[in-house]
Parts: sequence; structure tokens; C-alpha cells
Amino acid sequence: MVRTIEAIASTTPAPTPTTPSVIPCHEEPDGFCRFVYDLTDNAGLARAVDWAVAKPLAILLIVVIALTARYLLRRAVDRVVRRVAAGRSPGALLPEGRARNLVESASPVATVRRRQRSEAMGSVLKSIASFVIAVIAILMILSELGLDVAPALASAGIAGIALGFGAQNLVKDFLAGIFMIFEDQFGVGDVINTGEATGTVEAVGLRVTRLRDVNGVVWYVRNGEVIRVGNESQGWARVVLDVGISPREDINAVRALLKQTADDLREDPDWSDFVVEEPEVWGVESVGPDAVVIRVVVKTKPAERPNVARELRERIKATFDASGVELPFPQNSVWMRPENPRDTKPAAGSAPTDA
Repeated sequence: MVRTIEAIASTTPAPTPTTPSVIPCHEEPDGFCRFVYDLTDNAGLARAVDWAVAKPLAILLIVVIALTARYLLRRAVDRVVRRVAAGRSPGALLPEGRARNLVESASPVATVRRRQRSEAMGSVLKSIASFVIAVIAILMILSELGLDVAPALASAGIAGIALGFGAQNLVKDFLAGIFMIFEDQFGVGDVINTGEATGTVEAVGLRVTRLRDVNGVVWYVRNGEVIRVGNESQGWARVVLDVGISPREDINAVRALLKQTADDLREDPDWSDFVVEEPEVWGVESVGPDAVVIRVVVKTKPAERPNVARELRERIKATFDASGVELPFPQNSVWMRPENPRDTKPAAGSAPTDA
């Protein structure tokens, strides 16, 4: 029995020396902490140096890179904003291209509006860039400190989904507001028609647009609820007048009078700056028993369209009065017949009459 135990003991391998129970830097086998540990063979010193030197340097490097990226992005955005404000912008910001640039360059109001729009979009882009860079930097710093960011990302994703469902109208309004400003659908001072409300825009925000109608009522329209909008103040406008005359008038003579009246308006020094192109008389628009309607069109600057229309109506009325052109009025034909249509014999001693 003793010999058996000795034989087993002789065949058992000798125990090998064990490694230290605490091995630092197991997550970074090739990092600075492992370098210090291999150099000093001191786990406590390696971990202390890692926390006192390596991690602060890594965090400082992340902060420096984030600030540098933020500076470069903001500088790029400012450069684009200056180009847009100066009128040298890509087609996405001025979708009508060269013609749009020419129109806006001739209007000081349009130039100020273009600068305000570019500054607003620049502010939005810089805020978005700063937020994204800050979130990425914070996540990298937390990961550098040894914190597991996966649960935080999962929680943020769930919270984002819940917030998206709960505030989807708010997100919709903000996204619509960004595209409205970016595409220059309308701006402060424009007269727009949103379907529910029509008036002059007083303020354009990322969530709500404020406009005032002709009666002075202020309307607050959510950007996400605007399905389509009609802008009456971009580029140019057109005065369309349907002038009615008596059917007995000479159409060619009246057309000549209308053309001369519109041309006189354009040549008037007080109105020449508001009329963009030569007026046109398109001709007869409709023919009825009471009136013949002739259409006159004048292309004007958007803001002056109502004033030009009123002045042209007054001048046409004065021209018609001076030329004796008859305006239309309701006319009715009355047919008279006896109670018995077959009784058509005239009475004795009566003379025939013409109806």
C-alpha cells in the first residue's frame, strides 16, 4: 500500500508557480497599463498610472478632437451662409437658378430676406452638428472610463421611440419648418394662402408660422399642418382684369383703348417702377347676352399688384367715360301674346302693330 502511494506520488507532476491573482489591463493587453506592468511587475502601480495618466490623456484627446471637429463644421457652415447671403448659392437653396438670383439681386428686401434665411438655416445646422458631436464625445468618454454604454444606448433608443410616438406632431412640425426655411417657400412679409388662412407672414419659426389677414386677425399655423401653400409675393405677380362692355360696342376699338390705357400706366413715372413688362390685351374672354368681357393682363412686382390693379381700373373707367364706351347692364326681352294663341284676328277697326 505504501509502495503504491509512493508510485502515484512519483508520477504526479510538480506544481507550477501560479500567476498573480490580480492581473491588471486584461482588457488592454497592448495598452499603456500593460506596458507599465511589464516594466515594473507591479499591478497596483500599473493600474494607478493608467487611471492617473493614460485615461485623462485619452479623455483630453477625445475632447480636443471633438472641439476641433465642431470648429471645422461651424466654420464650413458659416462659409456656406456667407455665400448664400451674398447671392452665390447652390441651386438647392435658390431653386430657380440664375433667374431667381437676378430677381433677388434687384430687390433690397429680397436681399435682406435671403440673408435672414441663410442665417437661420446656419444656426440650425450648427446646433445639430454641435449636438451630434457632443453625444459622440460623451459616449466615447464613458467607454474610456470603463462604463458599458450599450445599456445606455438601448435605453436611449427606447426612450426615443416612446418620445417619437408621443410627440410625433411636434417632430413633424419641426421637420416641416426646417424644409420650409431651407426651400424658401415663404418668408416674413410674403402674402401666402395656406387654405385655412390667408395673410401677410409676420414670423416664421421651426414649429409655427404667424400671419395676419386683411382684417387684422393673427393666425398661428403649425408647419406640419401646411399641406400646400400659395405664395403671392415671390418673383412677380400679374394683374388680371376682365373688363365688360356692351355687346353693341366695337371690340377692336375697345381693345385699342384698353391697350393704350395700360401702356400709359406703364409709362407714368409714378408707376413705371412697378410694372415689370409691357401690358397685354388677351382679347375676348366671354360673350353673353348682356356683356362682352375682354381680358387685360399686366405683370407687376408682387407687393404692388393690388395698387396697380386699382389704378388701372380707375383709368379704364375714365377712358370709357371720355370715349363714350357703354358699360354692360342687364337686359330683358318681354314677349306679349293674347290669352288664346289661336285668336290672332285683329279687332274691327284696329290697325296692325309691330311688336
